[in-house]
Amino acid sequence: MTNRLTGNLFGASAMVLAMAISGGALAQDAAAPVVAAVDTTSTGEASSGVIVLGAEARQHRLVSAAGLSGLEVFDLTGARLAAVPAGEAGGLDVRYGFPIKGRPETLLVSTDKTENSLRIFAMRNGAPVEVGARAVPLGFAVEDVCLLRNASDGGLYAVAVGDGGEIEQLLLYADAEGRVDARSARRINLSSKVKYCVADDATGQLYVSQQAVGVWRFNGDPEADAAPALVDAARLGRISEESGSLALYDGGQGARYLIATDASSGRLFVYDHSADDAYLGAASLTGRGGAAIKEPGALQAVGTPLAGLPSGALLVTDEDAAEGANYKLVSIAALTGALNLSAGTPQDARAVAAPRFPAVVAVAETVPVGSPGDAADDPAIWADPINPANSLIIGTDKKAGLNLYDMQGRVIQHLPDGKMNNVDLRDGFMLGGQPVVLVTASDRTNKAVAIYRLDTEARRLINVADGVQPTGQGDPYGQCMYRSARTGKTYVFINDSNGEKRQSELADAGNGKVRAVRVRDFAFSSQVEGCVADDAAGQLYVAEEDVGLWRLSAEPDGGSAMTMVARITENPALKDDMEGVGLYDLGGGRGYLVASSQGNDSYAVFRREGDQAYLGSFIVVADGARGVDGVSETDGLDVTSRNLGPGFEHGAMVAQDGRNVLPGENQNFKYVPWTSIAEALGLEVRR
Repeated sequence: MTNRLTGNLFGASAMVLAMAISGGALAQDAAAPVVAAVDTTSTGEASSGVIVLGAEARQHRLVSAAGLSGLEVFDLTGARLAAVPAGEAGGLDVRYGFPIKGRPETLLVSTDKTENSLRIFAMRNGAPVEVGARAVPLGFAVEDVCLLRNASDGGLYAVAVGDGGEIEQLLLYADAEGRVDARSARRINLSSKVKYCVADDATGQLYVSQQAVGVWRFNGDPEADAAPALVDAARLGRISEESGSLALYDGGQGARYLIATDASSGRLFVYDHSADDAYLGAASLTGRGGAAIKEPGALQAVGTPLAGLPSGALLVTDEDAAEGANYKLVSIAALTGALNLSAGTPQDARAVAAPRFPAVVAVAETVPVGSPGDAADDPAIWADPINPANSLIIGTDKKAGLNLYDMQGRVIQHLPDGKMNNVDLRDGFMLGGQPVVLVTASDRTNKAVAIYRLDTEARRLINVADGVQPTGQGDPYGQCMYRSARTGKTYVFINDSNGEKRQSELADAGNGKVRAVRVRDFAFSSQVEGCVADDAAGQLYVAEEDVGLWRLSAEPDGGSAMTMVARITENPALKDDMEGVGLYDLGGGRGYLVASSQGNDSYAVFRREGDQAYLGSFIVVADGARGVDGVSETDGLDVTSRNLGPGFEHGAMVAQDGRNVLPGENQNFKYVPWTSIAEALGLEVRR
């Protein structure tokens, strides 16, 4: 498994170290003066505001989080149009195209600072209408909320930040009645108050302002490592004492900016969002009457052209205006012009990008494995031919043994037999004259092949190895089984982590036990793990993690000649590591190969027969209503076309989930109906 913990603080740490060596904070640049284009009328209280774009320019609105006055609605001249109860409204953000009962709607999420909860609204007929199933409790003193549409799966998340350094990411979803709710997907904790946040849907980056420390950037995908990076630091960077509010402006290529306020000096700092947030310059703001905006509060940048503002606007909460707290519209063109930057080409914030691959959801998941960290690895599916609902899943806990699960994901049996990495099975193996379901696993504790019989009546795994069956390898790793259609013999392939692979025949030892007899050796140039055998065709498919998917003969006399099915560098849909591999059998030699592309959390599908063409990729995303998260960083998977009971009548894919979020728990396995995959990619199902 590839560890995604690639984010680090090196760049920021180097900046801070350089500043410390030079004797303290960076010298402050002169701030370019910028005058607001529009001053709104007084609102009494202004915590934060957002410009909500309507279908036409005359329908654009400014929605204000106005404390105990709830949400207030203005036109863009500042004329007050409406007010909606929302508790003590503090933070506020907006996103477009959120599906409610099949209809895309504009969604607003605000914080209620009295109840420390989130309130959810849809913009209807020019005013917010509460559509939340409930006020979503947070359990901490909330400061702000921002929204993020995850580019990888299209899911919409609310990120709430708090007084104690909390960063809570919640998946938003609508039920069949049109009520919107949220489930926690991830919690990140900093050491002190986080005052503001903003997120970029296109890049998936989340920015937070830790008041006493500075501005941090995180990976906003809850299925990924947070990968923190420090953009600017208080006292050691350009921020004088306290970090303030944040906004992101998208003017297209060459004009994407992070805008942050220095809460103490009232200055705006602009950073190059497309170049690792490199500092570009500073500005100071004044109202149209010439009064300085001394304490700019919450910000929002809008790239869509507005009346008199062809490049959009920066909405600034003026917390210390002489006439009372209100909002200012600052021309983006004026701001960028003052800093000799390009305003670029305005981008429509209402546009919703499609996920990179078609998306499906898992409808069930197993109980998390008992071991923390990278522990769950590989599943194998046994389909009950008599009562499909009684089908079973065997999954490895590579730190502790094997688990046997039912189709609801409950643990039926745990075998603490050592570090079992990969597992596979074949039914119909003749043992003592009786057909049994034979299960094998790569045992890294004993450097052996572990061998079991699945008692399908008692629903138990029973060890039938004729003593320890050594592999002769330093680290037995990947593993799969094969039954020859030519001879009827059953084999196990097992490889070392160095790429060496061995084939052993599984034979009845004559005492109710099974032994493994080595019959063939071959090797790959680098690490391999996932593999699957096509029994009918006599072919073995092996994923070389950094290279691609290979095909070769599965027969013991098949030699070492290999054919490349899919090379990672030749298919942009693939990203190393390639890991688990499964086969969906349509009968008659037809079907599909499924391989996990671990580096981009997707699954590639290839035709089983003919030229084995690539047919497309899919992703497994979170299902908020069921409370089942998406699947990421998959190591092992298994696929079957057999009936597994209600919901899985045409088979399923069972995949290891490398990051079990919603909420965060130890790793587990997810069950995805094949019908969902087939519908997403236009594939067949076995009838």
